[in-house]
Amino acid sequence: MNPFEFIGFTPGTNCGECGHPTCLAFAVAVTKGGLDPGRCPYVDPAVLQDAGRDSGTGLDQVARGQEERDMALVAYLKSKVRGLDFASLAARLGAILEPGQSDALLFRYLGREVVLGKDAIRMLGRELVDPRDQILLYNYVASGGSRVPLENWVGMESLPDSISKVRTLAAYCEQPLATRFAGRSERLAELCARLDARSAPPGQSADFGAVIPVLPHVPIYLLFWDGEPEEGFDSRVKVLFDEHVLDFLDIESLVFASERLAEHLAELDT
Repeated sequence: MNPFEFIGFTPGTNCGECGHPTCLAFAVAVTKGGLDPGRCPYVDPAVLQDAGRDSGTGLDQVARGQEERDMALVAYLKSKVRGLDFASLAARLGAILEPGQSDALLFRYLGREVVLGKDAIRMLGRELVDPRDQILLYNYVASGGSRVPLENWVGMESLPDSISKVRTLAAYCEQPLATRFAGRSERLAELCARLDARSAPPGQSADFGAVIPVLPHVPIYLLFWDGEPEEGFDSRVKVLFDEHVLDFLDIESLVFASERLAEHLAELDT
């Protein structure tokens, strides 16, 4: 299925709810990049499945292609980290060597213990199989580490080459959190505490704020303003990053880390 075939399944309104500026851009991301078509709330999965069966080139094929690309990237990143000296790298990443091991790093990812070796990753004692999480974690280690974050906070829009990612961040992190925790700021605070969060710096104007270490040297500053329906104001979330965060993650991985934060908070809330 090519982008021009797929765009017929979208509303064609360029509403931006998928995180892309136009329906065509979304169609390209789905058919060429393997993006989940479910990110458009107006695409009917059943209709897509029928179209795929009829044409023989449906989204199952797209999904398989993306999975193959993800696994190829995992293999490439593994090859990059195999040559690294974990002992000298650990402190630069906010990690330690796993006790009794010289080729495995121990650190926390969204409040969960991770052991990253040169051939596999374990989280909470089980092998991590999701290639997207593997890509994020291997990218973090492959960065080689850098300065300890000074927590001079900036928005996504202030980071280089991020213009196209601002909407994506809003669609898959900020807006879902604002909607889910509307009128429930105390619950959001409780769940953030389970992710090793600490109180926000003084002086912020939000109803709730917390600094969450998604990775040891990748803190995310989450700000939540509860809505005032009687005044016509919806709940709002803004996430900020250390100004040097791209020393540790590329922009795509940073957006994914933010999305994972929102997803994990939702999981804990159920």
